[in-house]
Amino acid sequence: MDEVIQVTQWLSSITPRKKAKLFFFTTHADAPTPTVGSNDVDTHEETQLPLATTVALHNFKNIDEFLKKKVNTFSCYNVIENEITKTDYEYLRFYSACKYLDVVPPFLDLEKISAIQNKFEMTDEERDYRLLLDSADLVLEKVCDSLKPAGVPQMWTALRKDRNLIRGVKTIEIIGFFVDPNPTGIKECLFFFIVRHLQMIKKIGRVNTNRLERLIAQCDESSACEEGRTIDFIIDSLRCYPTELYPFGSCLILCVFEDRDGAMQEIEKTMEISRHLGMITHTEKNPTKETIELVKKELMKPEYQFYSSFTCWFMSHGDSNSMLLADGETMEREWFLTSFPDISTFQLKPKVFFMVSCLGANKFRLEGAKFKCQSATCDYYDIGSALIRNRMLDITDSVRDISYVQPMMDTLVAYSTIPDHLSGRANTHGSIYVDRACVLMSENISRGRSLTEILEHLSQDLHEILQETMDEDRIVYKQACHYDSFFRKTLKLPYTRHPKEGVHSAPQ
Repeated sequence: MDEVIQVTQWLSSITPRKKAKLFFFTTHADAPTPTVGSNDVDTHEETQLPLATTVALHNFKNIDEFLKKKVNTFSCYNVIENEITKTDYEYLRFYSACKYLDVVPPFLDLEKISAIQNKFEMTDEERDYRLLLDSADLVLEKVCDSLKPAGVPQMWTALRKDRNLIRGVKTIEIIGFFVDPNPTGIKECLFFFIVRHLQMIKKIGRVNTNRLERLIAQCDESSACEEGRTIDFIIDSLRCYPTELYPFGSCLILCVFEDRDGAMQEIEKTMEISRHLGMITHTEKNPTKETIELVKKELMKPEYQFYSSFTCWFMSHGDSNSMLLADGETMEREWFLTSFPDISTFQLKPKVFFMVSCLGANKFRLEGAKFKCQSATCDYYDIGSALIRNRMLDITDSVRDISYVQPMMDTLVAYSTIPDHLSGRANTHGSIYVDRACVLMSENISRGRSLTEILEHLSQDLHEILQETMDEDRIVYKQACHYDSFFRKTLKLPYTRHPKEGVHSAPQ
């Protein structure tokens, strides 16, 4: 069959809503290109034009032409070995979006997809199409689905009233002031136009969504929200780190075995909870400084930018400043914690470090006969007042910036003990902290809990447990853990265990 006919038939089989979503996912604003960071307004306007004309004319002709052009580009594209190109990224994004929406063209060359994945050195687990979808875009899609057709024009009206958001943008005028959102797919086109516009003028980003939240907050809840949804619910979804679908993230497990009974148990527990959460896991037993440098180099490879988060478990002996490595050398803890968050592939994504080691030799010792032989070391804001608000600073958009970010932002470091104190271990099961952390995370999947909520529960749970030193003094003591957070959003555990491919149902 002629390719032109095939493309025409494929487009005719896609609903207007799915066409709008496919355009949105395909024009992913943060996709790596040579012009990332560019202020080329004309390029941005050109990207937005199909959405603008579709909303203005209630006609999907320009979006159809855009999708045809994409398909033709991919059809003629020759995959170049070794060199990763802009088209490689676009091809993967397009394929994953089609797969997610259940609209994969029957004529799409899947061998090219495989060849591109080979260039990225993707493992079998990483070839799951869900990894290639951008979690931030999936969250925005769900926000759109939570709004009624009447809700998005309310956002549009609020946007049009702010001159700083629309000055000099021609596509804004194409749409006009009043929009009829009722024809199928128009609501989606208008919402995605608003989102991409705010991204392109650098008012919102992957983490910074305040400006979008403020537009949604101006909507009338009764007419704007779908049944079962509220303005607060929608805004709360934007205040969480985007970690939709599989995988939940990349997990690195570093474990030193020397003089650490139960180390293998620690690895098994952390690997189990990582799989439980839907992470793709890499384990390094008995790491050295060279091992860690190699791991850092690995994490800088292009395929890791598709991951939504990064988690590291580092289990070893340590003191107040350093961790002991397998070859007997020590590594400064601060160096480790500042060098990993700076890896570009995980910028603007949550990074969690579980540092399981002593931070000193002190113990919170418990005195008294009743504590003898009792230990687990053995193996048995909402500001509602206008008055208060009136006293607060008026922070305008002109003094806000989302372009420059401190490297440690979006990082959380969890420590198994408090400064200058021991970190307890069971005789054969390894770190008690690791054991309780894995148990609590496993119990809280599907409950909508955030990681910090679980860490607070862990702090309470761990501090109730009586432990005993393994030396001849047999001192009974308690352990306390803590964490340092540089998070700008909430990181929630998945609501369900991540299903294998084939269980996923396509959106409407």
